Amino acid sequence: MSNCAVILAAGEGKRMKSDKPKVLCEVLGRPMIDYVIDACRSSVSALCVVTGYKSDMVKSHLGEGITTAIQAERLGTGHAVMQAMDFIELHKDGNVLVLCGDAPLMNKETLEGGLKHHTDHDLAVTVISARVEDPTGYGRIVKENGKLKAIVEQKDADDITKAIDEVNSGAYWFRTEVLLALLPKLHNNNAQGEYYLTDTIKLALEEHLPCDAFAANSPDVVLGANDTEQLEQLNQKALKIFNSL
Repeated sequence: MSNCAVILAAGEGKRMKSDKPKVLCEVLGRPMIDYVIDACRSSVSALCVVTGYKSDMVKSHLGEGITTAIQAERLGTGHAVMQAMDFIELHKDGNVLVLCGDAPLMNKETLEGGLKHHTDHDLAVTVISARVEDPTGYGRIVKENGKLKAIVEQKDADDITKAIDEVNSGAYWFRTEVLLALLPKLHNNNAQGEYYLTDTIKLALEEHLPCDAFAANSPDVVLGANDTEQLEQLNQKALKIFNSL
């Protein structure tokens, strides 16, 4: 069995006020994507990074040994993963981890734990979640009788759903053959005209495939940065974690 990872790294990060792609913005002196790659390595045998904005700069930083795919047009997270389908096909006898390249506090323990939960329970999809103090802005993990029922985005959440403190981290384990079957079923019939990766979970649940959420060992795994202020906060959080080790 061959497990692989697809890291989404196409974003521009306009509010970072930097000439670098978002994933190359630094936390404690290291590009964010380096932390994500390190977190993945113990769980997978191959990596593919989906680049977009300033693709050559990202590929130059990654160097040899990591496959890349390019998302020429930013048409959503599902569309980004579609660009890596040739890579995913090479590992269709295993599982594929999909996660964001700008989540530097994701850790290997969470990814390893998620994979163990995924394989022990023979799941089609495992959503890596986290319990957070303030879930505002995150997709909520909605369960029924302890089982995953839906991921509901903030804009679609009613007051009861907004009170849920378990949120989507944006990282997922898929049985590879399941992801390959679901990706072609995605559509962009929405206000943004984009293909959303979370719609694969919706499709899997509709098809009664076994899906679950695995809660991370820390709420920090969901943290990212969309502007310079959040990047500074991320640096401060990372420093606290580093100093506590």
